[in-house]
Amino acid sequence: MMAESQSARVERAHASIKARVGAPCEVALVLGSGLGQLADAVQDATMIPYQEIEGFPVSTAPGHKGQLVIGDLFGRRTAIMQGRLHLYEGWKPRDIGAAVYLLKRLGARTFVVTNASGGLNPEFAAGDVMLIEDHLNFTGMSPLIGANDDSIGLRFPDQSRLYGPELRQIAVEAAAVAGVAIRRGIYCGLNGPELETSAERRFFRAAGGDAVGMSTVMEVIAANHAGMKVLGLSAVCNAATGGPDQQPDTIEAVVAMAAVCGVKIEAILKHVFPKLPKASA
Repeated sequence: MMAESQSARVERAHASIKARVGAPCEVALVLGSGLGQLADAVQDATMIPYQEIEGFPVSTAPGHKGQLVIGDLFGRRTAIMQGRLHLYEGWKPRDIGAAVYLLKRLGARTFVVTNASGGLNPEFAAGDVMLIEDHLNFTGMSPLIGANDDSIGLRFPDQSRLYGPELRQIAVEAAAVAGVAIRRGIYCGLNGPELETSAERRFFRAAGGDAVGMSTVMEVIAANHAGMKVLGLSAVCNAATGGPDQQPDTIEAVVAMAAVCGVKIEAILKHVFPKLPKASA
């Protein structure tokens, strides 16, 4: 028996909810741990639990509601994943990719991803927001492994400009208008769920990383594969330098700090969304 193609899986998921979706979406937004409150700003929201989407994986991570929220956010028709999927939950990279492809099927051409992270860069402090300029994939995995679905994207997609310079500039200008200081740096994506050892944190910093977390890279690879433009914002929730003063971390403290950062990220996105390119651009 042949495995179901990604496009067939996405069509099956889309068919199960299309009557509830309404008009096509322009933007897709993925909310990370502790950042789910951003969905509260959506107007005329339709909320669809992941369990009600045919063949859709279900998020089990702390701070993730596990529902698709569709409506108007800051003047743009938006599909929001309020709760993402992680490798450490046992989902395969292709499961995470399928969720992203569904967002594209809903009409989204811009993919905005947020996450909670630890600050590898000693200049970063808990509560900072980092604009993701690029990433390092330390998972050893990819959502593109296996047969390629040519209807979605190329077999060998280029990743040299994953996080579009144009969108990054929009975010920098939006942060200035919002009065939010913004860091810039490289995100390191890991499998998790265990937090990194101090030696690993020093290694990731030496490799060029500024922040580290357990998400994002699978989604961004898939979004790029599908031809979406990507903007990434990371909530730096704890110091993760691995130095002699490194303190133990808990996921509860990370989620609490992510909520603090979420207020800043919302302020930035309020000024980003009106500047995003239209679907026809």
